[in-house]
Amino acid sequence: ALYDEHLNEREKEVAFYERQEKRNAEKLAEDPAAEIRIRPYTGKPTYLDQIWTSVITVATGFFLASLIAIPIGIVCGLSTVIYAALNPLIQTFKPVSPLAWLPLVTIIVSAVYVSDDPLFQKSFLTSAITVMLCCMWPTIINTTVGVSTIDKDLINVSRVLRLGWFTKVYKIVLPSSIPMTVSYTHLRAHETKAN
Repeated sequence: ALYDEHLNEREKEVAFYERQEKRNAEKLAEDPAAEIRIRPYTGKPTYLDQIWTSVITVATGFFLASLIAIPIGIVCGLSTVIYAALNPLIQTFKPVSPLAWLPLVTIIVSAVYVSDDPLFQKSFLTSAITVMLCCMWPTIINTTVGVSTIDKDLINVSRVLRLGWFTKVYKIVLPSSIPMTVSYTHLRAHETKAN
């Protein structure tokens, strides 16, 4: 029944655009200088549409969290001084619930993201940023733990070979820490969206 509803909604969408095209063509035939409006279809989202929206939102939030958290986790794992400086901040924000982040993010996005022609819907941005904030802290912690537990022999080999910092991270640190980084944070993304 849900799939049939989805197909019916898609048929309504196609019919809407066909009617719009026909109406615009008739307007242009009467007056070539007439103003043409192309309106988006605003029918209700179906179950499959909502699943797709949720997948895109969680993937976007997790991707943004990874872009920020993995480099911070690598630096924290390689430097105990930086880890000691950032750890209180991480431990403060890590237990914050998505339900606490959501109103704050909603207020900020509503105040800052003002546009006549927005690239993204505010609801999408609000949800993606909330997922990002919930995934970021566990990702930093897991990346830090994964990097700090790398076999010291590998680090010594990188010193013997005189690898640069970026080469060491790319060739040794990332491959060794990825299993620890991805394991928990992937689960946290799903848990966040479920909340």
